[in-house]
Amino acid sequence: MSTPVFTHSHDQLKQLAEDVLRFAKEIGASNASVEINEGNGLSVAVRKGKIETIEQNKDKGMGVTVYLGPEKHVRRGNASTSDFSQTSLKATVEAAYNIARFTAEDDCAGLPDEDSLEMDPQDLALCYPWLISTEEAVALATRCEAAAFAVDRRIANSEGASVYAQQTHFVYANSRGFMGGYPASRHTISVSPIAGKGANMQRDDWYSSGRDPGKLARPEDIGRYAAERALARLNARKLDTRKCPVLFEAPLAAGLVAAFIQAISGGALYRKSTFLLDSIGKPVFAPHIQVVEDPYIIGAVGSSPFDEEGVKTNRREIVSDGVVQGYFLSTYSARKLGMKTTGNAGGAHNLTFASTQTRPEDDFKAMLAKLGTGLLVTELMGQGVNYVTGDYSRGASGYWVENGEIQYPVEEITIAGNMQQMFQQIVAVGADTLVRGTRTTGSILIENMTVAGS
Repeated sequence: MSTPVFTHSHDQLKQLAEDVLRFAKEIGASNASVEINEGNGLSVAVRKGKIETIEQNKDKGMGVTVYLGPEKHVRRGNASTSDFSQTSLKATVEAAYNIARFTAEDDCAGLPDEDSLEMDPQDLALCYPWLISTEEAVALATRCEAAAFAVDRRIANSEGASVYAQQTHFVYANSRGFMGGYPASRHTISVSPIAGKGANMQRDDWYSSGRDPGKLARPEDIGRYAAERALARLNARKLDTRKCPVLFEAPLAAGLVAAFIQAISGGALYRKSTFLLDSIGKPVFAPHIQVVEDPYIIGAVGSSPFDEEGVKTNRREIVSDGVVQGYFLSTYSARKLGMKTTGNAGGAHNLTFASTQTRPEDDFKAMLAKLGTGLLVTELMGQGVNYVTGDYSRGASGYWVENGEIQYPVEEITIAGNMQQMFQQIVAVGADTLVRGTRTTGSILIENMTVAGS
């Protein structure tokens, strides 16, 4: 793991954070928190073998929150700057202070309790710099797209291929003695080929993303698979309206997991804008479903020893045998609910969605066999999830399956249901696991949904 080239060292970021906290104390703040960050990266895109864009970024920023008043009567203000000079840092603190002066009191605002802070964070090896040159990045993107074109002459066009490399580091500190931070990286190779021509065109895409560039898929493999997906969608048909089992391909299954996270997150809970209100201790999923959060996986995208407020993260069971065991709460949302923070300011960490019934041999082909006759969904469109009622309705495309075998591609359909029933009707989770961001899951088979067609 090589060291990225940043303008400021980690110690310099810590010193800037100390300066900001000192300025806040001198101006009369009761408490304050600050984040200082810096990053650099490269993004290139090619289309049909020619360079479309080359972007290099070098960013830095400071954000400060100032708190005024005693607990239960707290006012707060936020301000930010990209200028690290002492004059600018002082002016930004003053701006946050003045905003706080004229902000209404909030009895749930304020810093986390000291005993919840992670004072001795472990190193989770989250930074693998990719110091790739522009020429090398263009070559990788070109190889990726060329591999897609080489699959079949029906791949006649492309929305392009891209390579993205980014590394950052940050320090977060507050006036209760917490100071921590670390470097991190995130890199991606992607491609979007187009198959067919005229009125019979289909596109699809694929990508590989992670912290370590050495673990990304080969660009040729990404391009080839994306092309195969696009070709398989040619000559798609419509379906009559019906009810049938639906199999969500693993990338889309990760979206179902994301919907569950949203429904049991603090903001939705204290606003009472979720169909999973007061769900702790209740059987939300089928009894074989397990969901685990693990922030401590070395090198994983969702890993972190502490959340955005410096609160210690924890490995925990979110769902056990279908029953919800915990929410995703920040300090503020926890106080609104009369609960304790779960270390999830900023979101969830490395969620694995699994079934106790899944066997190692339950690959994608086996999941098609479990589906039997029904719909395999490989693309969703629109934002049709009502988190208040749980109603779910999305535009979709995919494949009609009979006797466990794909028969033909389908498009211009809508799948609908209610997430409360959908979660309960999860028949199986595949062993064809895929990591998408902070979520890991295989394909998910739901017993029955409404498929609306022509």
